Amino acid sequence: SCFLDIWDVDVLKRPQDINKQAHHTHLYSSDFLIVRRAQEFQIKITFDRPYKPAEDKFAVEFVIGPSPQYSKGTYIPVFPTEERQSVWRGRIVETSDNVITMGITTSPECIVGKYMIYVSVVTPYGIRRTRREPKSDIYILFNPWSPADPVFLDDEEEREECIMNELGIIYHGTYDDVSERAWNYGQFEFGVLDACLFIMDKADMPLSNRGDVIKVTRVASAMLNSRDDDGVLVGNWSGDYTYGVPPTSWTGSVEILLDYAGSRGTPVCYAQCWVYAAVFNTFLRCLGIPGRVVTNFFSAHDNDGNLKMDIILDENGKLDRNRTKDSIWNYHCWNECFMARSDLPPGFGGWQVVDATPQETSDGMFRCGPASVAAVKHGQICYPFDAPFVFAEVNSDVIFYRRQKDGTLEAVKVNQTHVGRMVLTKAVLHDGRRDITDHYKFPEGSPEERRVLEKAEEFGCQREKASVPQGDVEVEIPNLDVRVGDNFDVTLQFKNNSDQRRSADVYITGTVVYYTGVPSAEVLFKTPKKVLVRGEDYMHKLVEQANIHFIATGKIKETGQIITAMKVISMHNPKLIVKVTGSPRVSEEMYVSVEFTNPFKFSLENVDLRMEGPGIMPFKRKHIIAPGTSITWIETFSPRRAGSTKLIASLDCAALRQVYGETELTIQQ
Repeated sequence: SCFLDIWDVDVLKRPQDINKQAHHTHLYSSDFLIVRRAQEFQIKITFDRPYKPAEDKFAVEFVIGPSPQYSKGTYIPVFPTEERQSVWRGRIVETSDNVITMGITTSPECIVGKYMIYVSVVTPYGIRRTRREPKSDIYILFNPWSPADPVFLDDEEEREECIMNELGIIYHGTYDDVSERAWNYGQFEFGVLDACLFIMDKADMPLSNRGDVIKVTRVASAMLNSRDDDGVLVGNWSGDYTYGVPPTSWTGSVEILLDYAGSRGTPVCYAQCWVYAAVFNTFLRCLGIPGRVVTNFFSAHDNDGNLKMDIILDENGKLDRNRTKDSIWNYHCWNECFMARSDLPPGFGGWQVVDATPQETSDGMFRCGPASVAAVKHGQICYPFDAPFVFAEVNSDVIFYRRQKDGTLEAVKVNQTHVGRMVLTKAVLHDGRRDITDHYKFPEGSPEERRVLEKAEEFGCQREKASVPQGDVEVEIPNLDVRVGDNFDVTLQFKNNSDQRRSADVYITGTVVYYTGVPSAEVLFKTPKKVLVRGEDYMHKLVEQANIHFIATGKIKETGQIITAMKVISMHNPKLIVKVTGSPRVSEEMYVSVEFTNPFKFSLENVDLRMEGPGIMPFKRKHIIAPGTSITWIETFSPRRAGSTKLIASLDCAALRQVYGETELTIQQ
């Protein structure tokens, strides 16, 4: 025939083909072509005869969404010749007989999502188009490897960590006693990419906004919690998880995302801050936005928008629980994602805070960010989005007020270094931790820090102005290493800096707290130098994070000075022992055993065990009633791909939360 006919279109989508290798998408468990924008990929087209550039006219057409339009960027034709080019570039890479290889480069701001592809040929009778072939659909993602893409991250190791690494470490506990848990982000697991795109569909996000990383991360920050939009996860800090999975039980994001997408958007129960942050991190890495989970120790959640966390004491220096409203979270996890901020002045691009834990609304919805970390550090909190909230989380002062008999409050002690004590994230390409506190603030007490706080005040942040006289007696509570169930002593250390004798009335309140700083039950209240805390006094009151928050407050008789000390004691849980046997090769059967010994005098009931590992084992769970002493759970698995990875396990029951174990293994080809 005189005009061209198309016999075959091959999108070269196998993991070992050029596209997935060059685009760093070879790890996705997907039968489709996945490429990154602003970078060439290749397709092969077979015609019924050799192609003649002079007379044959054809185009490769990309279509996304239900009603494609060129003006909206949802219909894009790509032409093979220099004379005719659209927003995406096309060129002929090679020709051999009837087969041409075409190179296609998408634009750096194109829509991220799943496109259909057609080839159309101009004939004397009009345009002939190939029929719809679902197998050749193509996913286009953000591209941190391309300098043209706003998510470009110019550091190969950082990209390896923040895009390609499926395993994370999330820090929790307290700043002087940090605990860590491994997490399987699983961004390359089967179905996860579709689930992440479904989240944007569920938000009714216009397709034309889905190439804008600022809009995508802001929508996701709202959609990852279920408040006001039926988003992915239901928050629960109550301790009662009867109707769902306790937040401490999860070991990875895959099950959560697949459940949400599989039910077409029924929110998954339950999450607390690190679960929101971990699943958000999977979303970011999966779509190609560099992302990491960050933990801020002693994070202020300030309910009234000032930079003050108010703790109120009665006239004798005893804590007034009913009047103390603000809460300090022992730690809070959020995310950082990396992007240029063309909407802000130069210098405010780079890492941005996004937070999916619903704390306060922003523009009418529970969401937070992206807020520039550099803007937070420099007190430039006028810039969008939500910078004042993040600024307060790391910079608030803790102020102790004494309530006089007539009801007036007098500031008696200001602690400027307690909040935002340390900010951690996982180190690049190894399991160590990286302290990034200096990304958020200048050193405490430095002239720069003072200038930043003044700057923040210009933008409306209020701080405590009262100057509190420096007293001559100090008190502190030293750190303790306590296992759950142990008896332990809490000691007060006093230091008298005057040359006279001092005597004090001191109160110690020990409160079992949720990690959000919300009290659950009082444990003790006495005034000696040393307090014995007995296991049986607190075991039945412990909540899942097993923290007891001690506040010592008191009054020096001779001078009337108020003295205060605060300490969070994190109980250490027993560990799971995870062991692997068998030959560590792809497709060979191996065994994993999880062992646990119950250290308590009572039996554990309704124990939930979970285990998973990226590339080797999908999540499995087992529900057992464990009386007595030890349990062993054995599973078989066959690794799907080579490389070093981890198996992560958790044990969870009402009496004991947060029990983890993991083991590293290297799989040979």
